[in-house]
Amino acid sequence: MTFKAVEDRPTPKEVYNARLYFEAAVIAMGSLLFGYDSAFIGTTIARESFVRDFNIHESEAKSISSNITASFQAGAFFGAIFCFLVTEKIGRKWALMISNVIFLVGAIIMTAATHQLSYIYAGRVLTGLACGAITATVPSYIAELSISSIRGILTGLFEVTYQSGSLIGFWINYGINQNMDPASTTTWRVPMAVQIIPSGMLLATGWLLHESPLWLFRKQRDEEAFKALEQLRRLDRNHTYLQEEVQSIRSRLADESALAAKYGDGAWAFFRGALFELSRKGMWNRVVLVFISFGLQNMSGAAAINYYSPALFGSLGITDVALYTGIYGLVKAVASILFYGVLIDVWGRRNPTIISSLACSLCLWFVGAYVKVGHPADVIAAGNELSSSTAAGGKAATAMIMIYSVFWSFGLNGIPWIVSAEIFPGAVRNLTGTFAAMSQWLAQFVITKALPYIFESFGYGVWFFFACWMIIATVWAFVFLPETKGKTLEDFDVIFGYVHDRSYEHNHVKTINGDGKTDVVEHEEEQRPL
Repeated sequence: MTFKAVEDRPTPKEVYNARLYFEAAVIAMGSLLFGYDSAFIGTTIARESFVRDFNIHESEAKSISSNITASFQAGAFFGAIFCFLVTEKIGRKWALMISNVIFLVGAIIMTAATHQLSYIYAGRVLTGLACGAITATVPSYIAELSISSIRGILTGLFEVTYQSGSLIGFWINYGINQNMDPASTTTWRVPMAVQIIPSGMLLATGWLLHESPLWLFRKQRDEEAFKALEQLRRLDRNHTYLQEEVQSIRSRLADESALAAKYGDGAWAFFRGALFELSRKGMWNRVVLVFISFGLQNMSGAAAINYYSPALFGSLGITDVALYTGIYGLVKAVASILFYGVLIDVWGRRNPTIISSLACSLCLWFVGAYVKVGHPADVIAAGNELSSSTAAGGKAATAMIMIYSVFWSFGLNGIPWIVSAEIFPGAVRNLTGTFAAMSQWLAQFVITKALPYIFESFGYGVWFFFACWMIIATVWAFVFLPETKGKTLEDFDVIFGYVHDRSYEHNHVKTINGDGKTDVVEHEEEQRPL
């Protein structure tokens, strides 16, 4: 369906309304929760008061630190799986709300803990479960509510709020260091409690959200879907623009139904059909590409800086760790917002990843060389003053960390999420979105669990370790990562070598009719299920 005349097109005032931006911002608030977690937890559990209150001995400190941080990622991995199962039953809105309630319970448990580490572990697992579900829900939910012309901007709120949460976490710790007694229990309890604020805000405003029209049509709740679209677009259901959008939704549902056709009807049939499709030539290599991209994202060293900033900045001879982690978070947030809000559709995906990975590697090589030659942390630990040359080197190394944060923001920080959303056909994106979230949390679990032991074993070599991985990322992006900006599904089929299934279901293809029911139509020409 096309617009009959120019005057049929909705004006910006009709479509770009405050309600749409409001709902996208509320949904994106979910990513603020795990953005904050990535910034506050490492410093918080290293505090003198936390170590004392939970009776953590030096011999077991690294193991406990590793377990506390990694339990969140483990929970998030399974949260992404559960979300895929739950969201198809109850919808995007209620999946997000339930995830938020689980997060709220976990945050309260951690805040109320006294001397039992089991409470901290339980809270971390619950907040992880919630955040895993949120990462699998938020990008798709925003995309399904938004309109195509501003979908990139609204979906970019996911990254913007993540960085905002990270920034809040860094500066909360700095404020505590500046204004609270380090021996006070409140120094670790306050940052735990701060998690409750955005979660409570999401709970209070989430009731105002509309359910995804795509999900409502999938469940044959057409009247609710039309009402949601009318309110979100501020257009009557008979408007040509709205009719065209509904036709697009029905086309995607027909594709999903075609995938399930050879296995029957329902969610299980669709799941089997989607898995079969993703195992085919031209699809499985896309799956591998996404998995590797998230693996390299987590081997970049960014998670190390986020979760273990006290140890890392301390190794550079920095004494005011909270201040510099706050500055690091600010630089990273500003760079990310600039790139994903303005430059992502100008610069593309491939070249920024190549340049970013190479620049990050060079920065890490410099930092590692400084720590190797200057041994600043050892000098400070012995109670001695740094020489003028070592102090100057420390400033240069710190500058390299800040430069690293800028380039990191332009590359593997968010590109894997964007690429994973662009290269797959719409009919399988529910499954591939969940797979992307699972890949992210699995890779992050492995690296955060291993980091304390990597630091202990490698010393200054930890910087070289991550620098090597960024060289690998540079080569990988140059050889294997295609440019996805402006590409169509047909372009990706050619790039990845996808071959149309010419024997699909004996040319029987399911379609979704105007009443929301499924018809089976026999075609003379073979049809592609996607």
